[in-house]
Amino acid sequence: MAAISVIVPIYKVEAFLHRCVDSILAQTFADFDLVLVDDGSPDSCGDICEEYARKDGRIHVIHQKNGGLSAARNTGIDWAQDNSGSRWLAFVDSDDWVHPDFLLRLYTMVQETGCHLSACGYFRTEGGDFPEMGAPEYRVLSADDYYCPDETREDVPAIAWNKLYHKSLFDTLRYPMGKLHEDEFTTYLAVYRAGKVAVTREPLYAYYQNPVGIMLSRWTPRKLHILEATENQIAFARENGNKRLLKKAVGQYICSTYEQIGFAKRWDDPGRGRLLKALRKKLREGLREGKEFDLFPLCRELSWVYEEAYPMKPFWWLYGKLGRRGERQE
Repeated sequence: MAAISVIVPIYKVEAFLHRCVDSILAQTFADFDLVLVDDGSPDSCGDICEEYARKDGRIHVIHQKNGGLSAARNTGIDWAQDNSGSRWLAFVDSDDWVHPDFLLRLYTMVQETGCHLSACGYFRTEGGDFPEMGAPEYRVLSADDYYCPDETREDVPAIAWNKLYHKSLFDTLRYPMGKLHEDEFTTYLAVYRAGKVAVTREPLYAYYQNPVGIMLSRWTPRKLHILEATENQIAFARENGNKRLLKKAVGQYICSTYEQIGFAKRWDDPGRGRLLKALRKKLREGLREGKEFDLFPLCRELSWVYEEAYPMKPFWWLYGKLGRRGERQE
């Protein structure tokens, strides 16, 4: 019976799939099953998966109609819940790869601490080797300290793939269908259900940054799903009386909305004006919510955030001031 189910959602990655799967099969911790979910990939990914399955009995291949990253991950979770005796889940994106000790370190941390969730560091790369690592070290953080750190950290706590999850965290949790930024909808719930996280900064996960993909990516209104995800986090924080998460989520909401306004301005579509009006309304709502927190020293320095939320205010303030001066001069 495997201890861990590793889930890999796969779509149009034939150039990278061998690197990903080979890195998982090279793990020093071998007690796992590997779930390869072919999400209707039109290239040779499905055949590559079947070839691996014929060579290694730990590999299970699922072919399905294309439904997106969330659908593929959910299929893998469902398979692991119904067909595997594993107690733990890990996710690896199919264009990334992992250090040989990825599973061993994550599993050792949860065994030694009793945590239901562990996380490692990662590094962004276009294909380089793993950085040098020192002696293994880790610490246990509360859900708040992990997800809402006081200090600035290079890692993003919301990502799904640098973690090991107790399977029970997903008993009633799945990734949202049809959404971008699916991790922002889901990971915080797993973190707060776990209550604490065993964390190492060791960069055991290689996150592939495809320069061509970044340059060719085009903004669409679907990118606004990040705002919906953050609204969910705000609602969750209010329902649970969590001021720390609420402050983080409101700050993220303001920054994300401002960023999306910048992208939407370049959107070549007849609906751009209506969309910008709606986004500026959201930005004003976020700024009003932020008044109860110490967000405003930062926001005052970033006066352009206010100018974007209230585009006429600077003009009318200056107009009124000049008008009063003119009246006094007369």
